Amino acid sequence: MDLSLAGITLLRGAEVYSPDALGQQDLLLSGGQIIAMAPHIADDALPGCAVVDLHGYTLCPGLIDQHVHLIGGGGEAGPHSRTPEIALSRLVEAGITTVVGLLGTDGITRHPESLLAKTRALEHEGITAFMLTGAYALPSPTLTGSIARDLTLIDKVIGVKCAIADHRSSAPSAALLAEMAAQARVGGLLGGKAGVSVFHMGNSPRLLAPLYDILRDSDVPIGKLLPTHLNRSEPLFTAALAFARDGGFIDFTSGIEQPIDAAAAVARAVAAAVPLAQITVSSDGNGSQPVFDAQGNLTGIGVGGVDSLLRALRTLVQQHQFPLAEALRPFTCNVAAFLGLSGKGALRPGSDADLLVLTPELAIHQVWAKGKQVVDHGKATVRGTFE
Repeated sequence: MDLSLAGITLLRGAEVYSPDALGQQDLLLSGGQIIAMAPHIADDALPGCAVVDLHGYTLCPGLIDQHVHLIGGGGEAGPHSRTPEIALSRLVEAGITTVVGLLGTDGITRHPESLLAKTRALEHEGITAFMLTGAYALPSPTLTGSIARDLTLIDKVIGVKCAIADHRSSAPSAALLAEMAAQARVGGLLGGKAGVSVFHMGNSPRLLAPLYDILRDSDVPIGKLLPTHLNRSEPLFTAALAFARDGGFIDFTSGIEQPIDAAAAVARAVAAAVPLAQITVSSDGNGSQPVFDAQGNLTGIGVGGVDSLLRALRTLVQQHQFPLAEALRPFTCNVAAFLGLSGKGALRPGSDADLLVLTPELAIHQVWAKGKQVVDHGKATVRGTFE
């Protein structure tokens, strides 16, 4: 039975992490939000209230994945290597209740218009979804003709993406990069959004130099620039630590396991005095995973999963001995802070009822999105329209 249909749902007795450790709490859900939270909430004055007993489980915010190829990625081996669209059930079974979609290498046969349609579809099907305009190349493909107009006028667009320091990038000039980031900044201000710029980072020895060029050539704050895939090489990881110490956010990819997996990257960054609040983790899910030789020839290709996000969280706790309250932050509240998503990434009265219920082994038991149960006993209870 869909317990959320009763209108008011009481989740009773879980150990709650907001992500701060709050001990055993009851949560009252209604209208897609948390309307009350206390050590005990009586249900006798709430006729028709559905009560869910969660004693023995851990309750925390749903995961926010800010880097997913919702309409697929790839194409580096030709049209047959384009990865397919992602299904709703894959996202929720991975504990993801808020997702940000983007384009990758292929900004020619894939379009921001299609990405916007998929973003709206996922929102209709039950989770929260946003998107970035742009793709790998500059000038950016957009919906309205400019980055600033996209952010100002399109509700679902919260930032822009491009690729730098990669042989698949368009080799953008410093001036073009600065203009892109400045447009995102202004569009964000006019649209009431974060106005962030996300940078796919490749293996070029230039490392993060293009981001410092933006800071030199514009007045865009460093906190609006996010380099990602920073665990793909040791030199890039080292550069990321310096960027974070300078005040920037840094993003590690849970889909990258070598040379540094995301959990190890977070642990090493914190040990190197990088503030935990400036670290995020995303999956790069549903994109292609191409393998190139030293000459740049494609030698293999696969599809990234979104379940790597929860695995990284689990590894951070079980192998690197992070308290769960700290381990959750790069997957929840830190991401919400960077993206300017109020009501997301934390559990408190007034927040959206996006919830992850975990077993003692940190496996998914239930997922709730917008106050509706979408996963039970680790399996999706909802399906996308064409699943």
